[in-house]
Amino acid sequence: MSTTLDIGARARLGWAAADSWTMTRRELARWARRPAPVVVGLVFPVMMLLMFGHLIGGGRGVDGDFKAYLVPGMLTMTMAFGLEATMLSVTQDLGKGVVDRFRSMPMSSGAVLVGRSVADMLQSSAGLAVMTGVGYAIGWRAHNGVLPFLGAVGLLLLFRFAMLWAGIHLALVAGKPELVQAVQILVWPVGFLSNAIASPGSMPAWLGTAVEWNPLSATATAVRGLFGNPGGGDSWAAAHAGLLAVAWPAALIAVFFPLAVTRFRNLSR
Repeated sequence: MSTTLDIGARARLGWAAADSWTMTRRELARWARRPAPVVVGLVFPVMMLLMFGHLIGGGRGVDGDFKAYLVPGMLTMTMAFGLEATMLSVTQDLGKGVVDRFRSMPMSSGAVLVGRSVADMLQSSAGLAVMTGVGYAIGWRAHNGVLPFLGAVGLLLLFRFAMLWAGIHLALVAGKPELVQAVQILVWPVGFLSNAIASPGSMPAWLGTAVEWNPLSATATAVRGLFGNPGGGDSWAAAHAGLLAVAWPAALIAVFFPLAVTRFRNLSR
């Protein structure tokens, strides 16, 4: 009996994976038909990096080369922004009845969300590669070798994955595409109340403490350490940034993944 159940569970898992990949291909085909939003999503973070690095300036409280501090911060900020495409896609599928048609087919009910999340992670990986290339072009360098570099990329993508599921849940709560923009604005305080472009040491004590405990700041500090760039600190949060860079996303995923899946199933019934 146990063997039969194991075989059945593996079969269901395989079907769910196949359905999710089908939904991923659907999103990739949508990109091919409408490439403009994808291009804008790749170009906008580059513009922000060049703007803060060469036009506006910044680096309050940062010792040494500001680019070495800025680029890892902007890589992390990029992982927090650009969620509106995924949020819009989910709400549009619900509003147009696409999900109802999928439900009439023999497919996993969660494949739509998983497929969309995989597509988002592919785009985020491409954006990360573009931003890294631009960082090298303006003089930024990672100094600690290949494995720490890959570890930093892993932390960045983990942070994106956590923000993605928080965004999907908020989109499902909003329910309508026209409300997604308002929900997306909530991401901006997370991005700019962080140590991405300025050191918490240059801020008032209460604000610096809040900034250091921001999940984005934890990832940015941990990534700077793995890249061999400046940006540490004396606080507990800064000294344990690697731990927080894993703990914060894990907590966000543990909260928002089940909430998003449950709400999606309830809304699509």
